[in-house]
Amino acid sequence: MFGRDIGIDLGTANVLIFVRGKGIVLREPSVVAVEKETSRLLAVGEEARRMIGRTPDSIIAVRPLKDGVIADYTMTELMLKHFIRKVCGRRPVFRPQIAVCVPSGVTSVEQRAVIEACQEAGAKKVVLVSEPMAAAVGAGIDVSQPRGHLVLDIGGGTTDIAVISLGDEVISDSLRVGGDKFDEAIIRYVRREHKLFIGERTAEEIKVQIGCAFAPDESLTMEVRGRDTLSGLPKSIRLSAAEVYEALQEPVQAIINLIRSVLEKTPPELAGDIMQDGMVLTGGGALLKGLPELIRLETRVPVVVADEPETCVARGTGKVLEYINKLPGDGRSFRVS
Repeated sequence: MFGRDIGIDLGTANVLIFVRGKGIVLREPSVVAVEKETSRLLAVGEEARRMIGRTPDSIIAVRPLKDGVIADYTMTELMLKHFIRKVCGRRPVFRPQIAVCVPSGVTSVEQRAVIEACQEAGAKKVVLVSEPMAAAVGAGIDVSQPRGHLVLDIGGGTTDIAVISLGDEVISDSLRVGGDKFDEAIIRYVRREHKLFIGERTAEEIKVQIGCAFAPDESLTMEVRGRDTLSGLPKSIRLSAAEVYEALQEPVQAIINLIRSVLEKTPPELAGDIMQDGMVLTGGGALLKGLPELIRLETRVPVVVADEPETCVARGTGKVLEYINKLPGDGRSFRVS
């Protein structure tokens, strides 16, 4: 039965679930709201995300994943149970087989935490897939060929990069910088330069609307509301795209340095393939304005943004489900053979 096999992109910002035979059936923020005293589950996903920064002391809205890995095991388990029940029904006839993505740089302890959280949430079998591999497969790359492909996946918590050939990662690296670090950089800048305290949701809106990594439009501005750090009173300012560009320099440069580091270690033959085919950008961070142009300028490598980059990892995980019955459920990463 296809419906019992599901692929999960367990992201720091969002969880996407792919059901075999159906496609992506769920996309929700990775947020859980619980009652502080009793730990009673109040809301999960989008409903919980709307509570961030707006809850009374008796309720906490938390993001159980940080930097691409589980930061709060109990909350992650609650979240996964909720989403799996939403997809499979409250009393599924079969326990699902799950393929779940992890950053390429996770430790064995972090891998075990993901496997156990999925098992506690009701999984019969769990197979881990590295994010760059899933992103490459989801972007439509034939990774089984003896040809080098460079994939850069910029998620909410991590940026993962890999050179893939013959169905395996030749070189891979992971940096705990992603969309969340972009938001934090904007929050710090606004606080430092404008003495204004803003929340995560406002920072994300700024990033989406006027965020830019290269050649900002000087005329583009946005009204930003928050709390004055000196008086403690509500205050609004006009923030420009040029200022946001300045705020994002540190995390963006960290990603550029990661790409350079991997390119320097890439075997010459594979480097030649990459120069010809270009690198593929996936993940929500690939949508940051000007980022492909900046990477192209800094590395001299052609850059292609995948179609629907935010769902590439989930779609790639879905393709792994075609092989899941042949794969060991021991946490080893998926390899295309």
